[in-house]
Amino acid sequence: MSKTKKIVSWTIGITLIVLILTPFIYVKVNKMIYAHRVTTYLTEQKHYSPDEIESVEGVWSVKLPPFLAVVKFKDEPDVEYIYFAHNDVIQFSHRISEEAQKSGKTKSDLKHFAPTDDQQ
Repeated sequence: MSKTKKIVSWTIGITLIVLILTPFIYVKVNKMIYAHRVTTYLTEQKHYSPDEIESVEGVWSVKLPPFLAVVKFKDEPDVEYIYFAHNDVIQFSHRISEEAQKSGKTKSDLKHFAPTDDQQ
């Protein structure tokens, strides 16, 4: 194989690899960005200490918006709070585990529920 054909083959191969990996990198990076935005919001604007937060996980959603963050607090591990962090960070929703629902936990029992005008 001539040197030119090798260079063309390598160029095509590298281009294909980059094209295949780009969407995966895009999703991974955005999940990290959204988790960081929500963590910063909770600690700097809502004044939670990092010790109060169990986890903040960036999530790629099939629905719109495509990226969100799921937050669990240590004192309420049976509830997941859903945050959007596109322009402003807002708490959009929550999910109470089935076990907690069976034991009678309702939205009025939530410790970290911060309703917006749409959620009240």
